[in-house]
Amino acid sequence: MKVKEVIALLEELSPLSYSEDFDNTGLLVGDANATVSGILVTLDTLEKVVDEAIEKNCNLIVSFHPIIFSGLKKITGKTYVERVVQKAIKHDIAIFSNHTALDNSWNGVNAMICEKLRLKNRSVLMPQNETIKKLITFAPTKDAEKVRNALFAVGGGNIGNYENCSFNIEGKGSFKGNEASNPVIGKKGETHFEEETQIGITFAKHIQSNILKALFEAHPYEEVAYEITTLENQNQHLGMGMVGELEQGMEENEFLKFLKKTMKTDCVRHSALLDKPIKKVAVLGGSGAFAIDAAKNAGADAFISADFKYHDFFKAENTLLLADIGHYESEQFTKELLHSFLKKKITNFAVLLSQINTNPISYL
Repeated sequence: MKVKEVIALLEELSPLSYSEDFDNTGLLVGDANATVSGILVTLDTLEKVVDEAIEKNCNLIVSFHPIIFSGLKKITGKTYVERVVQKAIKHDIAIFSNHTALDNSWNGVNAMICEKLRLKNRSVLMPQNETIKKLITFAPTKDAEKVRNALFAVGGGNIGNYENCSFNIEGKGSFKGNEASNPVIGKKGETHFEEETQIGITFAKHIQSNILKALFEAHPYEEVAYEITTLENQNQHLGMGMVGELEQGMEENEFLKFLKKTMKTDCVRHSALLDKPIKKVAVLGGSGAFAIDAAKNAGADAFISADFKYHDFFKAENTLLLADIGHYESEQFTKELLHSFLKKKITNFAVLLSQINTNPISYL
């Protein structure tokens, strides 16, 4: 199996097209066509992690956080980033990161936090915009079912919890081929009228190339008429953060103790207690201060995230409990998610979980 084939599998979990604009995801170091000898899964790619990959004969590191975040002007080994890149290149080790693509995934970072906290009735906290496309095409009525089914087969027509969704309008189309044409129906140089069906479906933006390939292969016409537009509808299963509910409401101190134990953190920084039970909980792995207002608008009793600054805690405004559990702690189970996913997909070589603790923060 080649590096690019492993990346294709990972994109089933978290398509890179849903990464945030500021991020740097994808293959950061290495050759996409290299044959994989083993995969090492980690949260961060540090020098010790590269050493571990060398020792365990893994030439692909799947790292949640990207080691290269902004541009590198020099690779002299002066910084830890440069040293990691140098060592990886020297030993022919590829490094891949899916960071915010996995943050935005329905089965990604925040789903893992929800699993650990046993939250039910989950929904996306901040749905990503402009991720749903609409295709309109026209096919001879006798061929419409074949075209529809081809589009359905590659994921077209999926809306929330429903599949094979489409809207169809019967009508009459006309066309006249020129001398260079080879019409399947009608004759070149003559205007032809055909009973046609207008087919409309929605699809996720990351599968657009698959949708068009299926359309062109299934459609009988030499020239296929179609249009694609971007919808403003919110995507129910894509975006930052999640909101869910505890099975039973908990008193605030009890909830904070449960949170500290479950998320294996040495410190929980929190806003003022409000003397009300915690039932509805919003979560966002990593730096989540930008989502405080979204958590309030969602009616959350508590918002769990990391990297809150001093003034961020004032934004609670006596409406919810803010809890900062630490950046690493909020994302620590992500590598387990990636490891488990790849182990199910790949059986012909080793997929290993890094044993290096990459948390840069210690507590006294």
